[in-house]
Amino acid sequence: MTARKVDRGDTEVGCPVRRDADGGWTITGYPAGRALLRESATVQAGLGVETVDKMPASIRRPVLYRDGPEHREHRRQTARFFTPRRVDSYRGLMEHVADEQIARLRAAGTVDLADLSFKLAIDVTAAVIGLTESRPGIQRRLERFFPEKFGRPGFTSVNGIYWLFRQIANWSRIYFGDVRPAVRARRTERRDDLISHLLDEGCKNTEILGECLTFAAAGMVTTREFVVLVAWHMFTDDALRRKYLAAAEPERLGILHEIIRLEPVIGQLRRRTTAEVVLPGAVVPKDAVVRVQLCTANLDPDVAGAEPLDLCPGRDMPDGGLSFGDGAHKCPGSHVAIMETDIFLSKLLAVEGIQMVSRPRVTFKEDIATYELRGMRVSIAA
Repeated sequence: MTARKVDRGDTEVGCPVRRDADGGWTITGYPAGRALLRESATVQAGLGVETVDKMPASIRRPVLYRDGPEHREHRRQTARFFTPRRVDSYRGLMEHVADEQIARLRAAGTVDLADLSFKLAIDVTAAVIGLTESRPGIQRRLERFFPEKFGRPGFTSVNGIYWLFRQIANWSRIYFGDVRPAVRARRTERRDDLISHLLDEGCKNTEILGECLTFAAAGMVTTREFVVLVAWHMFTDDALRRKYLAAAEPERLGILHEIIRLEPVIGQLRRRTTAEVVLPGAVVPKDAVVRVQLCTANLDPDVAGAEPLDLCPGRDMPDGGLSFGDGAHKCPGSHVAIMETDIFLSKLLAVEGIQMVSRPRVTFKEDIATYELRGMRVSIAA
């Protein structure tokens, strides 16, 4: 039996590090996965890095696609936007946005929860980035950029060409509707946000667009899914829901960390080795592509303890396991995501008469190893 809502297949760690038939490597064990993600002799692979590598060398890559000293310096300089004290300063904004979304639910009667959670994530992440001068329609522009079904880029097929031109159009909409207005405002007067920092570093507008889209994917899209997933657990487990609503904030956050350990939004991260890497139980050669199966590593009984497929708040395991990654590329916004999820859901689930009308439809985006939940409708009973 499993408490998981999203079936991702393999739940057994088995051999924690193995060589695959395609020449790549797969890690399913927690210690080996954490060691690989912390290894300095690796660089990003997957998440579209192959496409980014084709960009002219004169264009600065978004932080997600950089490694080494340049990446470490960028993370050091931007860490102030994600410290616990700074995240706590966003609390008022999160409360306000959560109240707005619940008011939308009350007015409509029944809504798709993914719509509310996306607006929540957009408003919070936009404040951190500095996308605060957007023209109306940012949610629609982002939905077009991150569609339910991804095409494949390239000039080898009609579909590939269509995908390319469609994405160029989507980039343009976000640039003119969201990024350029924010940049113009901050060229006149700097603020304490990411876009102002990038301007101080001498970034071009197109480079700022790349960073904004990277943060949009990391901070908006993934949080949207996590909010729906947690609500799904709460609506189908009365005891868990009662425990969550009765708990103080630290205990509520612990419940959320346990849920994301069990069901990480991103199920796999990939790295390419730049030198021979020694891991617990294996030696991985140079230039190997290594897949770290987060959704399996988080179930490693040597770390998670007994019954790793159960949902057990208070489990003695690092917050969320490897769900937010680890090492140099660990998600800087993990505290933001957990806090905004808690603020929104603690309000939503406390609404008298709130109920789930339909369960979500589960699909997968294999390109980025994540799940997508749509069609979960909630309403307030009369």
